[in-house]
Amino acid sequence: MKHRTFLKNHKLELHSFRIRLAIGGAFAVILFLVLASRFFYVQVAQHNHYQTLAEANRISIVPIVPNRGLILDRNGVILAHNYSAYTLEITPSKVDGLEATIDELAKIIEITSKDRKRFKKLLDESHNFESQPIRTRLNEVEIARFAVNRYRFPGVEIKARLFRDYPLAELASHAIGYIGRINDKDLDKLEENEEIANYRGSDHIGKIGIEQSYEKQLHGITGFEQVETDSGGKAIRTLSRTPAVSGDNVYLAMDTRLQAVAEKAFGDFRGAMVAIDPHNGEVLAFVSQPGFDPNLFVDGIDSASWDALNNSPDRPLNNRALRGLYPPGSTFKPFMALAGLELGKRTPSSTISDPGYYMLPGSSHRYRDWKAGGHGSVDLRKSIVVSCDTYYYGLANDMGIDNIYNFIKKFGMGSKTGIDIEGEVSGLLASQEWKKRRFKQRWFPGETVITGIGQGYTLTTPLQLAFATSLLANSGELFPPRLVRAIQDSKSNLIKNTSSQPLEKYDFKPENLKLVREAMIDVNRPGGTAVAAWLNAPYLVAGKTGTAQVVGIKQTEKYVASRVQERHRDHALYIAYAPADDPKIALAVLVENGGHGGSTAAPIARKVMDFYLLGKLPNEPKISTEAAAVEEHADD
Repeated sequence: MKHRTFLKNHKLELHSFRIRLAIGGAFAVILFLVLASRFFYVQVAQHNHYQTLAEANRISIVPIVPNRGLILDRNGVILAHNYSAYTLEITPSKVDGLEATIDELAKIIEITSKDRKRFKKLLDESHNFESQPIRTRLNEVEIARFAVNRYRFPGVEIKARLFRDYPLAELASHAIGYIGRINDKDLDKLEENEEIANYRGSDHIGKIGIEQSYEKQLHGITGFEQVETDSGGKAIRTLSRTPAVSGDNVYLAMDTRLQAVAEKAFGDFRGAMVAIDPHNGEVLAFVSQPGFDPNLFVDGIDSASWDALNNSPDRPLNNRALRGLYPPGSTFKPFMALAGLELGKRTPSSTISDPGYYMLPGSSHRYRDWKAGGHGSVDLRKSIVVSCDTYYYGLANDMGIDNIYNFIKKFGMGSKTGIDIEGEVSGLLASQEWKKRRFKQRWFPGETVITGIGQGYTLTTPLQLAFATSLLANSGELFPPRLVRAIQDSKSNLIKNTSSQPLEKYDFKPENLKLVREAMIDVNRPGGTAVAAWLNAPYLVAGKTGTAQVVGIKQTEKYVASRVQERHRDHALYIAYAPADDPKIALAVLVENGGHGGSTAAPIARKVMDFYLLGKLPNEPKISTEAAAVEEHADD
């Protein structure tokens, strides 16, 4: 068998090699071109973009939180300030076994059960990658002790933080308010107002009162530092710095000493008082009793303290001056009297014969006067001095509810006064249209009758009553109430007043105003319902007492306070301004379940006015036998 021999075709192999070489070369060239184009794109076309990214990796922006502005009273007394302290903080996401870590920390630094509860509450309100304080205000020994053991606690560190402090604690707490940690609702609001960038690094924000309403001025402007970091994120050096701008200082119109006198005057009573300078609307004192310690909220209030405040039957968190709604009772009568004169429904000389009750034509129902047997012949002046209910039953019926509504609303009742803190409620001034809209019912004449003595649907806040009284004191010129009187710019240190323009100027007839004001002066003289509180007063006071029913009683029953549970007893009210011939202060006092305005609310007003006008600290009132007798029988 013969084998065939194949000879290599070198020419063909060479040709094949050249083709493969060409393809490989072409592929290499294409690959090179792709790489070159990519290189060009990255290095040239996208130079700025990648340079920015590189700089961002190399440079970190660290916010500088501004110092929060101070809150001071009109004399420069500090009501809220800041201080720096060291805190022990834990970042939950960096810790394995949070409870075990806290237990170990507690062996070297005291951590109480209160600290643990507050820390847990903070965790519930925040993200686990955020550092949260478990202990604040560390001393030097505690700082040194942790520093030695630092290596044992990854995710735990000591930081320096600014804390808000309210040195006078509960004093004026409802006006000043407090700050608290920023929550999701706050973030949404900051986002909506396009202020979120200014809060980078900030943990706290004003929650109520001045702290909330003047947040923009108090917070300041956040600064920034450009810090160069290594690949591990560790700071190497500071490249540039834009300092923060501290918040402005806010000066209140309030006099802290007057505020203290007013709060002390309430003793154990619950209630509210607002005192206003009628010439400009500045709020001189703003009381809501009981108050609370705003310092409790700065670090995050613990559960026990929160439960104690929130579940207290005295409702210390309720701002009674701003949000408390009460029937004005007989403090409504001076405004009704002026309405009767201005609308021509009464004259100074017109009188009624008071048998001790009032009856609507065609009705057998008796609307009782506080004085059984009545006051006899009563004109407008006497109706205010003795607080005759019967007079105002008839006047209200003659005026009609819509006339009452249209006139009384001029005094700010039934609407917000526009005070410069948030949370105010409108109160209620009823009309036929309101009842139809609210209850889909017609208005009944009997409802008009009881409106005349400040009962029925009518509800006012102590702030509204003080606001209305200031209008009487200022002869019809009405200024919006303001807690803040000036703001100090943190850059220039210039103090700028926040004076406001009058809201309205009502041209009441001078003779009508004079009659009502003189009757209010006589309220505090012998024969008047507040005489006991103003014995030997060296200045003239115009005032009006009031009593507001808390629970209704049957027509055949007699109200006896001692037979009624304390919290069901009548509220005591008093409005006043002084000196009556040149008013410098107008106020309203409300004492919950305090009984008679003359014996409970008016003495508080006396102490406040004595201090404001005379600089006299309060003494225990000395009530003469005659005055005590008047007070005992006065139902208003």
